[in-house]
Amino acid sequence: MSRLKFGAFLAPHHPIGENPRLMFRRDLDLTEHLDKLGYDEFWCGEHHSSGWETIASPEMFLAAAGERTHRIMLGTGVVSLPYHHPFNVAQRMVQLDHMTGGRAIFGSGPGALPSDAYVLGIDPMTQRDRQDEAIGVIKRLMAGERVTHKSEWFTLEDARLQLL
Repeated sequence: MSRLKFGAFLAPHHPIGENPRLMFRRDLDLTEHLDKLGYDEFWCGEHHSSGWETIASPEMFLAAAGERTHRIMLGTGVVSLPYHHPFNVAQRMVQLDHMTGGRAIFGSGPGALPSDAYVLGIDPMTQRDRQDEAIGVIKRLMAGERVTHKSEWFTLEDARLQLL
């Protein structure tokens, strides 16, 4: 039987009005502590409108965590794909993987908070279709393919990632 693995997910819930430097430092301290305890994975998500979930870019947070940790895998839980151009998501994830020495895990979703979609002017009824379309393009880009793709919400012309 294989060893049971342990992971942690940071929502991230913070009191509204809390000092941002303090909350990020505390969240990074938690990640570092989990690494020292031998946890296998750490995940954090993305939100933009609730006031208490304040990580707007899990990739940026995980890059900072990567500098403070040594072995724990670092996952986006999740990048809300309808809110981002798929090419930029693929580039950021590949860069994060290089910056963390191969410890990045890509997790994506359609976005969960209706208020996030509203703030960004996205019809919530389109989010799952956008998620599916984006993940197909991201997989192709991460496989090293050149991608030309036109949709209602993004366009790529002979696009290829600079890093793989």
